[in-house]
Amino acid sequence: MADHSTVNGSEIPVYNLKCIDLANPDIHQSAAVLKQACMESGIFYVINHGLSEELMNEFFGQMKKFFALPMDEKKKLFWNQSLRGYRPPAQAVIDNKTQQKDFGEAYHIGVDVAKDDPNCGKFFYGPNIWPPAAPPHCDLNFITLLATDEIWGLQICREKNAQPQLWEAIPPVKGAFIVNVGDMLEMLSNGAFRSILHRVVFGKERYSTGLFLCPSHDYVIECLPTCKSEDNPPKYPTIKTGDYILSRFRQLAADTVKDNKAV
Repeated sequence: MADHSTVNGSEIPVYNLKCIDLANPDIHQSAAVLKQACMESGIFYVINHGLSEELMNEFFGQMKKFFALPMDEKKKLFWNQSLRGYRPPAQAVIDNKTQQKDFGEAYHIGVDVAKDDPNCGKFFYGPNIWPPAAPPHCDLNFITLLATDEIWGLQICREKNAQPQLWEAIPPVKGAFIVNVGDMLEMLSNGAFRSILHRVVFGKERYSTGLFLCPSHDYVIECLPTCKSEDNPPKYPTIKTGDYILSRFRQLAADTVKDNKAV
């Protein structure tokens, strides 16, 4: 395995993730590796997850077909008020200070809810819209499962508050899912498990799909009893999942307005 990766003419070190093998009969060993990965970096591979290579190849093939459609066709599936559907390039601002936009295309889906569900149509609740490089960020959700093609591009910064930031490339592993810890799991673990700062550096056409897992909107995010003590009190306030998500998006909107006024 190479110890450096060259992206757009710049060389950065490679960070080799720990790997969780779901076929390993030694559950205790896997749990120990999982805990170590969550505490050291907040990101790891998962292999032997049960999804066949044929299924994943078909999935990425369909993804490529969709994004290769003419823009007029894709815009017919433009994302709705629940943030489901097609998102064109430059439609999302990720870095408020610089107003840097996400120039990648995306198609958002989630769990469908019945039309008579009280949450139907609300923020982050369906209905889905089904078809007939991103700046550095931490995921706000609980945990993310990422499937990618075999193109390099994902980079992580294990010390997100360090200046200057040290970026390390993550090698793509055929057939493996990349799993990373989000902010909610960091809050539950009182900072023991680390929400990983990551980015995608564009150099070649690249496809990926992410499954972002969150508790229900009414779930209360608070420090787990085993993760706090007199010497290590809770570092994060107690908050409901829905309130936390809304607060993050409201802050994003407020920062965007403030930055626009400053310009």
